[in-house]
Amino acid sequence: MKKMISIIAIIAIVTILIFTGSSYAVALDTIDVQTDKTTVRPGEEVKVNIQFGQNLGAYTFDISYDNNIFEYVSADGGTANNTGDKVKVVFHDSTGGTNPRTNMSATFRAKADITTSNPTEFTVTGEGLANADASANFDDITTPIVKNVTVEPEYINYTIKLDHTGEVLKGEEIPMTLSYSSPMGHYYEHARLIAEAKVPAGATVQLLATDQSSLEHDIIQSGWGDAQGFKIGGKDVSQVLQTRAIFSEVGDYTITLKLIDRDNSDQVIAEQAFAFNVVETPTATNPDNTETTTPEKVETPEPEPVKPEVTPNKLPKTGNNIYIPIIVVLMALVSCYLYYNKRK
Repeated sequence: MKKMISIIAIIAIVTILIFTGSSYAVALDTIDVQTDKTTVRPGEEVKVNIQFGQNLGAYTFDISYDNNIFEYVSADGGTANNTGDKVKVVFHDSTGGTNPRTNMSATFRAKADITTSNPTEFTVTGEGLANADASANFDDITTPIVKNVTVEPEYINYTIKLDHTGEVLKGEEIPMTLSYSSPMGHYYEHARLIAEAKVPAGATVQLLATDQSSLEHDIIQSGWGDAQGFKIGGKDVSQVLQTRAIFSEVGDYTITLKLIDRDNSDQVIAEQAFAFNVVETPTATNPDNTETTTPEKVETPEPEPVKPEVTPNKLPKTGNNIYIPIIVVLMALVSCYLYYNKRK
């Protein structure tokens, strides 16, 4: 009989303990974790919201994050302690159940210097979970609840240009500057530059460029760069290539330049078409606007060498001789004198 009384007493004590103590549920299956953004720009904030689905009077939640991408800003719904890559938020209703909470949140900011796409995640675990009056406790959340987000810049489309100056003349090399740029270009591991051409019947066009190995490439025929592509993307992307275009005939041409993604079935990243009107090389004209031809070169015989003038040693005499009249007069006088004496 005493044994029976002892068993009944033990059962009674256990029953009292069960109904007066805390009860434990398998899990808090009403909890829901969400982020207010799935894509975050550098410098923007994202909030991790935890909805409990019922009133809680006590809890501790750990929210882990990648501190290479995010920095902690603030928390709502408890006392927060940031450890550098995890925020621990603790709440206990000191009023004894009159001021429970149904949710909490933590806010993070993406670092401003990010220039690439960064898929990342927040993970949430919890412990010390109890209802409003602490009459029921819940199992710890040991399996992390994961929420994925991506931090990436607001990419701006690539712009392609093909510039030249002056008229486009048939058969002549026309220097052209080819460039593509973006203030914030999306990253591609294997991009490539190609070109297509629309030409008049029977005509051809070349768009030539020389690489660092001094090899010449026709971009229209073979594209530019390694066949597997090259890496582009980031802040202030700007690539410039000096090219030469040769148009075989007069007429209207269109050259279409494309950046393509080799990793995505050559999907077009950027595309731009350029129109050219090719004209004949102008010929020389005379003042009457009549077409003239270039005169043939006439060979001019070399002039004979000029003999140097010889300067005489004495200058030649010029004018009349004054002695001749005097002699004539003297001879006349002598004759008269002799004739006069003879008559005497």
